[in-house]
Amino acid sequence: MTTEADTSGWKQTPDGIPIPPPSPNDVLYESAGGVARITLNRPLVLNAINRNLMRLLDAALDRAEADDDVRAVILTGAGRAFSAGGDLWASLYPDDDPAPDSVDVLMRIWSFPKPTVAAVRGHAVGQGCELAGVCDLTIASDNARFGEIQIRHGFGIPVLITPFLASQKQAKEVLLLGEVIESQDALRMGLVNRAVPDDELEAAASEMAAKLAALPPSVIRLNKRLVNLVYEQMGLIDAVRYRDNDSLREMLKAEDAVGTGRQRIREDQGWAAFKRERDRGYEDAPNQ
Repeated sequence: MTTEADTSGWKQTPDGIPIPPPSPNDVLYESAGGVARITLNRPLVLNAINRNLMRLLDAALDRAEADDDVRAVILTGAGRAFSAGGDLWASLYPDDDPAPDSVDVLMRIWSFPKPTVAAVRGHAVGQGCELAGVCDLTIASDNARFGEIQIRHGFGIPVLITPFLASQKQAKEVLLLGEVIESQDALRMGLVNRAVPDDELEAAASEMAAKLAALPPSVIRLNKRLVNLVYEQMGLIDAVRYRDNDSLREMLKAEDAVGTGRQRIREDQGWAAFKRERDRGYEDAPNQ
């Protein structure tokens, strides 16, 4: 039996939607049989990513890396979504405590010395899409939905991984249109390795991670590094760190009136009005 959360002390959006405060349980960790399972655990906001979640995710990676018994990692999300991306309401709970940069954490997963498997149910959009993308292998439920919908917000790309997963045309489709992509299309585009029925997702991810954990770890580590090295020699690191590129400085500074207007609607009128404005002409966007 699920117990309803007590939201009486929570802060709310302008239209009255309660947003949960940061919690030490925003990321869960467990390990068994050589496999660590790291779970993003903010299901009421579709595991939206804030500083606290990123801090806890980094700590969970520390734990998995330090444990010699752990030979593979599964990354997943609690509830009906993997992650709806960056938390647009993080400012309701000011957080000045030290936290790792989100790009650094995602690139840590990219180069993590142990293989990582993303198990994706529901929406993996914005930074959530990129989080699934930097894992070594990604298994999607048939109800999974991917995409860089923060483009509709007027936001840039947090971690530029998509051009290294998909073809040029497909990468532009993802990064210019901001559409939500169903699991079979994500499979066709190279964003995921496998798409399975929803009730088989956990078993499929566990089976894949168990195979990885059973293999000689030094060989797995080497082969992962070799594949990553190919993409890094193609410019992946420079692409991900595009904010340091002097030739892009003016474009990065430019203010977009449409995006600014949409954020003003969100701040003044709340989530529902913002979502209507953001998703005009689109369907199947996440509720968070």
